[in-house]
Amino acid sequence: MLDHVSIQCADTAASAAFYDAVLLTIGGTRVMDFGQVIGYGVGGQPSFWIGPRATGEGFRESHLAFTAPDRAAVDAFHRAAVAAGAEVLHAPRLWPEYHDAYYGAFVRDPDGNNIEAVCHRPE
Repeated sequence: MLDHVSIQCADTAASAAFYDAVLLTIGGTRVMDFGQVIGYGVGGQPSFWIGPRATGEGFRESHLAFTAPDRAAVDAFHRAAVAAGAEVLHAPRLWPEYHDAYYGAFVRDPDGNNIEAVCHRPE
C-alpha cells in the first residue's frame, strides 16, 4: 500500500551513517543521494527517505518497521544498531502476541524514532 515514506532528521549525516549500517544488514542500500536528502531501498527503488528537519517544532516519535529476509538478518540489524550507538528498545525475539513466526528487534535511531527489523517467516 505504501510506495515510500520520508522522515526529517536533526542531523542528516548522523542519521545517514546509522541507516547505511543498519539497513545494509537487511538488504537495503542507499539508492539515491542528493546530499541532504537520501533514499534507501532494495533493487534500485527508494522506499525510505531521510532529510533535514524543515517543518514543525519539537519531536514526535515515529515507528518504522523494515522487513528482514530472515531471522539472522534481524540479529545482524540489532548488532549493527548497537555498534552504531542505538538505544535498544527490544532485543531480537519472537513476538507470539502478533503471530507465531513474528521475529523482531526494536531500536532508537539518532533522532529517537522507534526502528524495527522484522521477519515474518518461520525459522
